[in-house]
Amino acid sequence: MPVQPARAPAPQPPILLRESVGSIAVLTLNRPAARNSLSEGLIAALHGALKDIHSDNSIRAVVIAANGPAYSAGHDMKEMTARRSDPDRGRAYFAELMNACSAMMQAVVQLPKPVVAAVQGIATAAGCQLVASCDLAVASEAAGFATPGVDIGLFCSTPMVALSRNVPRKQAMEMLLTGEPISAATAKNIGLINRVVAAGTERDAAIALAQKVALKSAYTIKLGKEAFYRQAEMSLADAYRYAAEVMTENMMARDAEEGIGAFIEKREPNWQDR
Repeated sequence: MPVQPARAPAPQPPILLRESVGSIAVLTLNRPAARNSLSEGLIAALHGALKDIHSDNSIRAVVIAANGPAYSAGHDMKEMTARRSDPDRGRAYFAELMNACSAMMQAVVQLPKPVVAAVQGIATAAGCQLVASCDLAVASEAAGFATPGVDIGLFCSTPMVALSRNVPRKQAMEMLLTGEPISAATAKNIGLINRVVAAGTERDAAIALAQKVALKSAYTIKLGKEAFYRQAEMSLADAYRYAAEVMTENMMARDAEEGIGAFIEKREPNWQDR
Protein backbone atom coordinates (compact mmCIF):
# COMPACT_ATOMS: atom_id res chain seq x y z
CA MET A 1 0.00 0.00 0.00
CA PRO A 2 1.60 3.30 -1.05
CA VAL A 3 2.55 5.68 1.71
CA GLN A 4 0.49 8.84 1.62
CA PRO A 5 2.62 11.98 1.69
CA ALA A 6 2.16 14.09 4.79
CA ARG A 7 -0.03 17.10 4.25
CA ALA A 8 1.65 20.41 4.68
CA PRO A 9 0.07 22.45 7.45
CA ALA A 10 -2.34 25.07 6.22
CA PRO A 11 -0.67 28.49 6.11
CA GLN A 12 -1.70 30.72 8.98
CA PRO A 13 -3.25 34.08 8.09
CA PRO A 14 -1.18 37.13 9.05
CA ILE A 15 -1.97 38.43 12.52
CA LEU A 16 -1.90 42.03 11.26
CA LEU A 17 -3.36 43.08 7.93
CA ARG A 18 -2.37 46.26 6.15
CA GLU A 19 -4.06 48.00 3.25
CA SER A 20 -4.14 51.49 1.82
CA VAL A 21 -7.26 53.53 1.19
CA GLY A 22 -5.85 56.44 -0.75
CA SER A 23 -3.41 58.11 1.64
CA ILE A 24 -4.82 56.26 4.67
CA ALA A 25 -3.05 53.15 6.01
CA VAL A 26 -5.51 50.72 7.58
CA LEU A 27 -3.98 48.28 10.05
CA THR A 28 -6.34 45.46 11.08
CA LEU A 29 -5.79 43.22 14.10
CA ASN A 30 -6.39 39.73 12.76
CA ARG A 31 -6.50 37.24 15.64
CA PRO A 32 -10.30 36.94 15.88
CA ALA A 33 -10.22 33.46 17.43
CA ALA A 34 -8.07 34.88 20.25
CA ARG A 35 -10.24 37.99 20.51
CA ASN A 36 -7.36 39.96 18.99
CA SER A 37 -5.38 39.67 22.19
CA LEU A 38 -2.08 41.51 21.97
CA SER A 39 0.34 38.62 21.76
CA GLU A 40 4.08 39.16 21.60
CA GLY A 41 3.87 38.70 17.84
CA LEU A 42 0.99 41.13 17.33
CA ILE A 43 2.68 43.80 19.44
CA ALA A 44 5.83 43.42 17.33
CA ALA A 45 3.83 43.48 14.08
CA LEU A 46 2.00 46.66 15.08
CA HIS A 47 5.21 48.36 16.17
CA GLY A 48 6.91 47.33 12.95
CA ALA A 49 4.07 48.68 10.82
CA LEU A 50 4.15 52.00 12.69
CA LYS A 51 7.90 52.26 12.11
CA ASP A 52 7.38 51.64 8.40
CA ILE A 53 4.65 54.28 8.22
CA HIS A 54 6.58 56.86 10.25
CA SER A 55 8.65 58.18 7.34
CA ASP A 56 6.35 57.15 4.49
CA ASN A 57 5.24 60.46 3.01
CA SER A 58 2.54 58.75 0.94
CA ILE A 59 0.67 57.90 4.14
CA ARG A 60 -1.05 60.86 5.80
CA ALA A 61 -3.12 59.09 8.48
CA VAL A 62 -3.61 55.64 10.04
CA VAL A 63 -6.69 53.67 11.08
CA ILE A 64 -6.34 50.75 13.51
CA ALA A 65 -9.27 48.36 13.13
CA ALA A 66 -9.91 44.72 14.06
CA ASN A 67 -11.57 41.61 12.67
CA GLY A 68 -14.04 39.50 14.61
CA PRO A 69 -16.45 40.27 17.45
CA ALA A 70 -13.83 41.81 19.77
CA TYR A 71 -11.57 44.77 19.11
CA SER A 72 -8.94 43.47 21.53
CA ALA A 73 -9.12 41.57 24.79
CA GLY A 74 -5.77 42.91 25.95
CA HIS A 75 -2.69 40.81 26.59
CA ASP A 76 -2.67 37.13 25.65
CA MET A 77 -3.03 35.51 29.08
CA LYS A 78 -2.43 31.99 27.75
CA GLU A 79 0.85 33.09 26.20
CA MET A 80 1.88 34.80 29.43
CA THR A 81 0.82 31.94 31.71
CA ALA A 82 2.93 29.50 29.68
CA ARG A 83 6.03 31.36 30.94
CA ARG A 84 5.26 30.56 34.57
CA SER A 85 7.42 27.48 34.06
CA ASP A 86 10.52 29.63 33.42
CA PRO A 87 13.18 29.46 36.17
CA ASP A 88 12.22 32.98 37.28
CA ARG A 89 8.48 32.18 37.01
CA GLY A 90 8.30 34.45 33.97
CA ARG A 91 9.52 37.69 35.55
CA ALA A 92 12.03 38.55 32.81
CA TYR A 93 9.57 37.67 30.06
CA PHE A 94 6.75 39.70 31.64
CA ALA A 95 9.03 42.73 31.97
CA GLU A 96 10.16 42.39 28.35
CA LEU A 97 6.57 42.01 27.12
CA MET A 98 5.25 44.99 29.09
CA ASN A 99 8.11 47.19 27.91
CA ALA A 100 7.54 46.09 24.29
CA CYS A 101 3.84 46.88 24.56
CA SER A 102 4.55 50.24 26.18
CA ALA A 103 7.00 51.10 23.39
CA MET A 104 4.38 50.21 20.78
CA MET A 105 1.75 52.39 22.47
CA GLN A 106 4.22 55.27 22.59
CA ALA A 107 4.94 54.75 18.88
CA VAL A 108 1.24 55.46 18.24
CA VAL A 109 1.51 58.74 20.15
CA GLN A 110 4.85 59.65 18.58
CA LEU A 111 3.80 58.91 15.02
CA PRO A 112 3.82 62.23 13.11
CA LYS A 113 0.48 61.34 11.53
CA PRO A 114 -2.97 61.07 13.16
CA VAL A 115 -4.04 57.60 14.28
CA VAL A 116 -7.76 56.73 14.48
CA ALA A 117 -9.13 53.65 16.24
CA ALA A 118 -12.11 51.94 14.58
CA VAL A 119 -13.68 49.94 17.39
CA GLN A 120 -16.28 47.37 16.42
CA GLY A 121 -16.49 45.37 19.65
CA ILE A 122 -15.23 45.09 23.20
CA ALA A 123 -11.85 46.68 23.97
CA THR A 124 -10.51 45.57 27.32
CA ALA A 125 -7.31 46.08 29.32
CA ALA A 126 -4.46 46.65 26.83
CA GLY A 127 -7.10 46.74 24.09
CA CYS A 128 -8.68 49.73 25.84
CA GLN A 129 -5.15 51.11 26.23
CA LEU A 130 -4.67 50.93 22.47
CA VAL A 131 -7.87 52.89 21.87
CA ALA A 132 -6.83 55.49 24.45
CA SER A 133 -3.38 55.77 22.85
CA CYS A 134 -4.85 56.64 19.45
CA ASP A 135 -5.35 60.32 18.68
CA LEU A 136 -8.99 59.81 17.70
CA ALA A 137 -11.47 56.96 18.10
CA VAL A 138 -14.72 55.98 16.40
CA ALA A 139 -16.76 53.17 17.93
CA SER A 140 -19.73 51.07 17.01
CA GLU A 141 -22.75 51.47 19.24
CA ALA A 142 -22.17 47.78 20.07
CA ALA A 143 -18.65 48.42 21.37
CA GLY A 144 -17.70 48.39 25.03
CA PHE A 145 -14.64 49.33 27.06
CA ALA A 146 -13.18 48.00 30.30
CA THR A 147 -10.02 47.68 32.35
CA PRO A 148 -10.98 44.46 34.18
CA GLY A 149 -7.56 43.33 35.39
CA VAL A 150 -8.64 43.81 39.00
CA ASP A 151 -11.08 40.92 38.51
CA ILE A 152 -8.18 38.48 37.99
CA GLY A 153 -5.79 40.01 40.50
CA LEU A 154 -3.84 41.98 37.91
CA PHE A 155 -4.42 45.74 38.16
CA CYS A 156 -4.43 47.39 34.72
CA SER A 157 -1.39 49.52 35.50
CA THR A 158 -0.09 50.03 31.97
CA PRO A 159 -3.58 50.62 30.49
CA MET A 160 -4.04 53.11 33.32
CA VAL A 161 -1.35 55.38 31.81
CA ALA A 162 -3.24 55.94 28.56
CA LEU A 163 -6.70 55.84 30.17
CA SER A 164 -5.87 58.48 32.80
CA ARG A 165 -4.58 60.79 30.07
CA ASN A 166 -7.90 60.59 28.25
CA VAL A 167 -10.65 60.68 30.86
CA PRO A 168 -11.22 62.46 34.18
CA ARG A 169 -9.62 60.84 37.23
CA LYS A 170 -12.81 59.75 38.96
CA GLN A 171 -14.07 57.96 35.84
CA ALA A 172 -10.67 56.38 35.23
CA MET A 173 -10.47 55.16 38.80
CA GLU A 174 -13.96 53.72 38.67
CA MET A 175 -13.07 51.72 35.55
CA LEU A 176 -9.78 50.56 37.10
CA LEU A 177 -11.13 49.72 40.55
CA THR A 178 -14.37 47.99 39.55
CA GLY A 179 -13.35 46.45 36.23
CA GLU A 180 -16.89 46.99 34.99
CA PRO A 181 -17.40 47.69 31.29
CA ILE A 182 -18.80 50.92 29.97
CA SER A 183 -20.86 51.40 26.81
CA ALA A 184 -19.74 53.28 23.74
CA ALA A 185 -22.12 56.09 24.67
CA THR A 186 -20.54 56.41 28.11
CA ALA A 187 -17.05 56.22 26.60
CA LYS A 188 -17.95 59.17 24.39
CA ASN A 189 -19.40 61.13 27.31
CA ILE A 190 -16.20 60.79 29.37
CA GLY A 191 -13.89 61.54 26.42
CA LEU A 192 -12.42 58.10 25.69
CA ILE A 193 -13.76 58.12 22.13
CA ASN A 194 -14.91 60.81 19.70
CA ARG A 195 -17.92 59.32 17.95
CA VAL A 196 -20.45 56.51 18.22
CA VAL A 197 -21.80 55.17 14.94
CA ALA A 198 -24.14 52.40 13.80
CA ALA A 199 -22.70 48.91 14.11
CA GLY A 200 -20.86 47.90 10.97
CA THR A 201 -20.07 51.45 9.89
CA GLU A 202 -17.25 52.20 12.32
CA ARG A 203 -14.43 51.30 9.92
CA ASP A 204 -15.74 53.52 7.13
CA ALA A 205 -16.46 56.30 9.63
CA ALA A 206 -12.92 56.09 11.01
CA ILE A 207 -11.46 56.22 7.50
CA ALA A 208 -13.67 59.22 6.65
CA LEU A 209 -12.45 61.01 9.79
CA ALA A 210 -8.84 60.18 8.93
CA GLN A 211 -9.38 61.49 5.40
CA LYS A 212 -10.60 64.82 6.77
CA VAL A 213 -7.35 65.27 8.63
CA ALA A 214 -5.33 63.98 5.67
CA LEU A 215 -6.50 66.98 3.65
CA LYS A 216 -4.53 69.31 5.92
CA SER A 217 -0.83 70.14 5.71
CA ALA A 218 1.13 67.08 6.85
CA TYR A 219 3.82 69.39 8.28
CA THR A 220 1.25 71.30 10.33
CA ILE A 221 -0.35 68.09 11.63
CA LYS A 222 3.06 66.67 12.59
CA LEU A 223 4.02 69.86 14.42
CA GLY A 224 0.65 70.14 16.14
CA LYS A 225 0.38 66.52 17.26
CA GLU A 226 3.83 66.58 18.84
CA ALA A 227 3.09 69.89 20.56
CA PHE A 228 -0.27 68.65 21.88
CA TYR A 229 1.26 65.74 23.78
CA ARG A 230 4.34 67.65 24.97
CA GLN A 231 2.44 70.63 26.40
CA ALA A 232 0.00 68.37 28.22
CA GLU A 233 2.79 67.30 30.58
CA MET A 234 3.97 70.86 31.34
CA SER A 235 2.98 73.51 33.82
CA LEU A 236 0.67 76.23 32.48
CA ALA A 237 3.48 78.78 32.11
CA ASP A 238 5.83 76.28 30.46
CA ALA A 239 3.07 75.09 28.15
CA TYR A 240 2.37 78.63 26.94
CA ARG A 241 6.08 79.34 26.52
CA TYR A 242 6.56 76.18 24.49
CA ALA A 243 3.36 76.73 22.47
CA ALA A 244 4.49 80.25 21.56
CA GLU A 245 7.75 78.80 20.23
CA VAL A 246 5.82 76.24 18.19
CA MET A 247 3.48 78.91 16.80
CA THR A 248 6.46 81.03 15.79
CA GLU A 249 8.10 78.09 14.03
CA ASN A 250 4.80 77.20 12.39
CA MET A 251 4.33 80.77 11.12
CA MET A 252 7.68 80.54 9.34
CA ALA A 253 6.61 77.38 7.47
CA ARG A 254 5.80 77.54 3.80
CA ASP A 255 2.40 75.91 4.39
CA ALA A 256 1.37 78.54 6.94
CA GLU A 257 2.27 81.27 4.50
CA GLU A 258 0.31 79.48 1.77
CA GLY A 259 -2.66 78.67 3.99
CA ILE A 260 -3.03 82.21 5.29
CA GLY A 261 -2.69 83.55 1.76
CA ALA A 262 -5.34 81.13 0.50
CA PHE A 263 -7.66 82.19 3.33
CA ILE A 264 -7.25 85.88 2.50
CA GLU A 265 -7.64 85.24 -1.23
CA LYS A 266 -10.59 82.88 -0.69
CA ARG A 267 -9.08 79.91 -2.52
CA GLU A 268 -8.04 76.36 -1.69
CA PRO A 269 -4.48 76.07 -0.32
CA ASN A 270 -1.79 74.14 -2.18
CA TRP A 271 0.11 72.30 0.55
CA GLN A 272 3.80 71.51 0.14
CA ASP A 273 4.03 69.77 3.54
CA ARG A 274 6.87 71.96 4.69
